[in-house]
Amino acid sequence: MSGKPAARQGDGTMKGGPIIQGSAGVMIGAPTGVACSVCPGGMTSGNPVNPLLGAKVQPGETDFALPGPLPFVLSRSYSSYRTKTPAPVGVFGPGWKAPFDIRLQIREDELILNDNSGRSIHFDPLFPGETAFSRSESFWLARGGAPALHESNPLHLLWQRLPEALRTSPHIYLATNSLQGPWWILGWSERVPAPDEVLPAPLPPYRVLTALVDNFGRAMVFHRAAAGEFAGNITGVTDGAGRRFWLLLTTQAQRAEQYRRQAAAAQQPPVPDALPATEYGADNGIRLAEVWLTRDPEYPDDLPAQPLARYAYSPRGELVAVYDRSDTAVRSFAYDIKYPGRMVAHHHAGRPEIRYRYDATGRVVEQHNPVGLSYTYMYEKSAVTITDSLNRREVLHTDGDGGLKRVVKQERADGSATHSEYDPAGRLIAQTDAAGRRTEYRLSPGSGLLKEVATPDGRRTELYYNSQRQLTSTVYPDGLKTRQEYDDLGRLTAETARNGNTTRYFYADPCSEHPSAIEDATGSKKQMVWSRYGQLLTFTDCSGYETRYEYDRFGQLTATHQEEGISLFRVYDNRGRLVSQKDAQGRETQYEHNEADDLTATVSPDGSRSETTFDDRGNAISTMQGGLMRRMEYDAAGRVTQLTNENGSHTTFTYDVLDRLTQETGFDGRMKRYRYSNTGQIVRSEDENLVTTWHYDESDRLTQRTVNDEPAEQWRYNERGWLEDISHLSDGWRVAVHYARDNRGRLISERQTVHHPETGELLWQHETKQDYSDKGLVTLTTPDRLSPVEWLTYGSGYIAGVKLDDEPLIDFTRDRLHRETLLSFGQYERTTAYTAAGQTESYHFNKPQLNRDHTWNDAGQLIRIRSPHEQRDYQYSDAGRLVSTHIKSPHHDILQRTPTDPAGNRIAERDKYPMLPEAWRDNRITQDADYFYHYDEYGRLTDKDERRVRNGGSYTHHYSYDHQHRLTHYRLMQQGNTLTESRYAYDPLGRRTGKRVWKSQTEREGITGKEYLWLNPTPEVIWYGWDGDRLTTTQTDATRIQTVYQPGSFTPLIRIETATTELTRTARRTLAEKLQQDAGMAFAPELVAMLNTLEAELKRGAISEQNQQWLTMCGLTLEQMKNQVEPEHTPARKLHLYHCDHRG
Repeated sequence: MSGKPAARQGDGTMKGGPIIQGSAGVMIGAPTGVACSVCPGGMTSGNPVNPLLGAKVQPGETDFALPGPLPFVLSRSYSSYRTKTPAPVGVFGPGWKAPFDIRLQIREDELILNDNSGRSIHFDPLFPGETAFSRSESFWLARGGAPALHESNPLHLLWQRLPEALRTSPHIYLATNSLQGPWWILGWSERVPAPDEVLPAPLPPYRVLTALVDNFGRAMVFHRAAAGEFAGNITGVTDGAGRRFWLLLTTQAQRAEQYRRQAAAAQQPPVPDALPATEYGADNGIRLAEVWLTRDPEYPDDLPAQPLARYAYSPRGELVAVYDRSDTAVRSFAYDIKYPGRMVAHHHAGRPEIRYRYDATGRVVEQHNPVGLSYTYMYEKSAVTITDSLNRREVLHTDGDGGLKRVVKQERADGSATHSEYDPAGRLIAQTDAAGRRTEYRLSPGSGLLKEVATPDGRRTELYYNSQRQLTSTVYPDGLKTRQEYDDLGRLTAETARNGNTTRYFYADPCSEHPSAIEDATGSKKQMVWSRYGQLLTFTDCSGYETRYEYDRFGQLTATHQEEGISLFRVYDNRGRLVSQKDAQGRETQYEHNEADDLTATVSPDGSRSETTFDDRGNAISTMQGGLMRRMEYDAAGRVTQLTNENGSHTTFTYDVLDRLTQETGFDGRMKRYRYSNTGQIVRSEDENLVTTWHYDESDRLTQRTVNDEPAEQWRYNERGWLEDISHLSDGWRVAVHYARDNRGRLISERQTVHHPETGELLWQHETKQDYSDKGLVTLTTPDRLSPVEWLTYGSGYIAGVKLDDEPLIDFTRDRLHRETLLSFGQYERTTAYTAAGQTESYHFNKPQLNRDHTWNDAGQLIRIRSPHEQRDYQYSDAGRLVSTHIKSPHHDILQRTPTDPAGNRIAERDKYPMLPEAWRDNRITQDADYFYHYDEYGRLTDKDERRVRNGGSYTHHYSYDHQHRLTHYRLMQQGNTLTESRYAYDPLGRRTGKRVWKSQTEREGITGKEYLWLNPTPEVIWYGWDGDRLTTTQTDATRIQTVYQPGSFTPLIRIETATTELTRTARRTLAEKLQQDAGMAFAPELVAMLNTLEAELKRGAISEQNQQWLTMCGLTLEQMKNQVEPEHTPARKLHLYHCDHRG
């Protein structure tokens, strides 16, 4: 009864009658379904070894995988661990398992499931129609014999997806790890009885995998030979899409005969015709030699002429080589002479051989990597010590035995330790980090699913599931939630994100998991058509425009066809590697690979070549293009230790024992150092003489930084954990950025403020607001002190037009790829055309003098811009760098050269200035034809001295910076006199918010008439306002210039100019602000949003029914609310449309 339901179907009662309804969720006794060991592929070290088992493992090496429902993915996994109750050796030899190597041993007192990892999982016997759940391994084992399961059993829906013959047969066993399937069907192999055999023959005392059946009734069937030398072995597979695979098997006797013929002349030891049993189980000597695709419904006349995979074996039946579909040896293995099946070495094609050494008990004690990290392992009763070749030591302290063995304490190389706690089923329930902070994982008592995560700061994340154990809702610590909905087949039908946007999925085929349509939060639908192999064939967007995809027989994408005639074609070699990509115009890019499949060269359509060299571990050690080379060096752990640029200069990197960067020395010798907390957060950084410390709260959120013990930035969060503001001092001012969000966590306002630190006087304020539609799109942007900008969209959010203050301003026309083709701004029109490759070909205007035509070369580089009055031609080096610009017009003919040193630093033209340096090894340009440059220890430009000799002396430029290397002070001087002085202030995000400029003036003395220079004590003040990373406002004493950008881009769209004096007359309170101030209280965000909507409706003179009902409910009239709205003054403004080039 251990681990079974407290009342099972079939158990007897006190009155002698059977129980017909069991309790699936209430368990008694010890757990059932406990494995003999932990999963070999669970915790690994190096290349790889499972230190808990002391076993050499190779988890899941895939030899081929064709797409489709229930695809036949042939993979191999190896483990040197030996279970005490093994199944017979599989078709890949001792130690190896294929995905179909699943066997159920039926014993009188127990069931033993030998999984495809080489483990034994023990269950109590099952009655017909009974199920058991392994809490430690998270899967169910079931026995047929019931047409239906009781609805209290979580498997009852999936059970009904099975054919009736399987459900009702008590001789069939089934397993699944998901209530959405698939089922692993464990039956027996049909066989031809012997002539003298008594019939009916008894069933064998074991079951083998015969099929997989998914939630849609599709099946992958394993065909086993019924007679002959391969009787009972899989010789064919039919996958869920109808493909048929032939598995060519060989016997030990067949291979032995072949070995004897090959080794006759070499006098090799004799090879046996049969193999003895080993610790890996009884061995019949049958091995998989080749796998062929023999039937493909989509490509019936284009079947491969070579096997998809081929395998070679040692005389003892051990797997020694794997060949891919090109017959290239991609893997090789070696084994211990004394112990068959114990792997001692392996390597990938083009990679070095990794070797292993074992102790007397068969545990790995050393793995040796000739080009990387090597490891040693020391085993104690409840601890494993792992030491790598860099002498880093890690200790794993364990508790439990067999399949319930877990790491309860992990000591890391830096001396820190983490602790883990588990329930009796071996499931994680708590972790304590290196700082002593405990996180709890609370599980559902019935299902074992994670239902809550409680972090050390008291925050909780809650998870909810449906009866089929699918996640239906997640409630986050800030109160926001995500939701999922499913249909009866377990397919996702709707998901709602944290911001409330819902995406819906529709399925036209009841037997497919692929959606035929997706509807986003805007209500726009995209249609999809899928192949029988689950590959996307056609994607139709919300406007009905199609993208089509083509594939080869191996499932690789060969062509993509978009609207407007854009196509891309791909070609692969016989190993499946991409070797060519060609567009519809025939421009081809070629790719070259080495034996290890590393991409070693790319040849562009213009013939230019970029090459990469790799070391034996697959690390890129050099790249070359146009004769210029960059080099990289690595340590044994694979970490980059040195970069060498094209000038031969170096940047070096140093790491701690946990692989975290601790020191970086740049090309110019500038040194940076980093230090971390026990939990991995950076707590101290040094940049030459600047020492920055980082402070965090209990939720690991950054709260403060100090530089050289002086306060720097400060972060503040609200009660929901959202960032409210960041502040710091800059140029003596208190500068802050404030954020406001709606109840869905969406940003609705960003406000920058500048205060006098002593008086608190507000010197500058800039706010950008945005509103969302009920479809979740940003449809209204309100720049600072401007009327709202409304974005008119179609489909999933493509911009169709722009309104300013509810007046139409700009209209867009788009092509079938939703690219702009026509922009209309009043009487102004701009037409955009594109090349067949999708590049901008021309901008044509209804004012022809603004026209621009672009020409591109085969490498995708812009080589000409032609306008009615000027033509610019561009030339590039073999490395892709711009080397010259030729500007020609009726008035001038100019050739601008842009020479650089090998690393890309600008240098003077060698023919004009041969005495100037030809390279800057430290990346610091110290002189050119016009100036001398001076730098500080941080690499910042501090002085720029003019070469030119002027009357009164040459100009000198001086620059000073803050601790974040931002320019804060500039002086232009001549002979000790200051001509211009500027000071700059920044917000905590590094955006410039203010500039003060003092300019000098020349005056004459009244008595002598002598001229003298003096600096005006009254500065010109310029303020800057931002929306994210986009500069939107520049304001001087005279003019305010504001820029509206295209949404989500840095392309400027509209420029709005306003006289600064006019702004003072525009100050007013919104209806919501007025009512809040009058009431002396803050309104809820929902009420503020509603009042903003009401105010907009009052201006338009059209009140929605919803707001009319609200006014009636509040006992208010429209006239009363109109009287509350403060009048607006609309200043005179100038609007300009930006003319942008192809770069925006």
